[in-house]
Amino acid sequence: MSDTPHLIRSRDNPTFKALAELARSPRARRRTGQTLLDGEHLLQAALDAGHVPDLLILAQGCVPALRRKWVRTLAGTPVLELTRGLFAALTPLETPSGLLARIPVPAGRTDRAGDLPEGLLLLEDIQDPGNLGAILRVAAAAGMARVCLSQGCAEAWSPKSLRGGQGAQFQLALREGVDLVAEARAFAAPVHAGLPGDGTSLFQLDLRGRVGFAFGNEGAGLSAELQAVCTPFSIPMRARVESLNVATAAAVCLFERLRQIS
Repeated sequence: MSDTPHLIRSRDNPTFKALAELARSPRARRRTGQTLLDGEHLLQAALDAGHVPDLLILAQGCVPALRRKWVRTLAGTPVLELTRGLFAALTPLETPSGLLARIPVPAGRTDRAGDLPEGLLLLEDIQDPGNLGAILRVAAAAGMARVCLSQGCAEAWSPKSLRGGQGAQFQLALREGVDLVAEARAFAAPVHAGLPGDGTSLFQLDLRGRVGFAFGNEGAGLSAELQAVCTPFSIPMRARVESLNVATAAAVCLFERLRQIS
């Protein structure tokens, strides 16, 4: 690898145009099977999971120690340098880290989380990528490694979802565009769905064995078709609050499962 990476100065540069498409366009990410990792944390999460980027992208004048560290760590990986203005166009962060990496989107993993009983998380039409990332982060932290997303969900591997998940995507058996009704039926164990007003409390459920949870769209909730193949429950709340944010509800449920298992 060269010690003096090629510096791109023009927005008309074909490589920069391709990177800008990856940063903003779901279609480009699907077409190329690639996405961008923003910052050291996500890059390290990818490496820890055995995924190596195919391009390292540095901001002109980035911290020398940061540059040396990652050029050395990713020896053999091509490096590009962008002017600060071009680099800022690839990241929505107000204070860019100075480090991006392009990586092939990992194929769905099939392994499970340690010695926990198998768990299944179904996510239907979660629209906000930040919400989706937060749920995936909770799932990884709570040991719910197998996650299926409906066709209408936000992208799991978009830059915003990756930031919300803080790299949790790399720890999950993650599948997108899944028929959730068929998945719930094939699971051959209860898949629980939180429905406001249902009499069964989350804290009355036995979650110690093989179990699934389903969470739906931020506004519309779960479809009637998915509700029909799930076991309903509710999260007890004292205040007159209609519902919890979907990421908060997922955290309550998945950590209650972990508490019971532990």
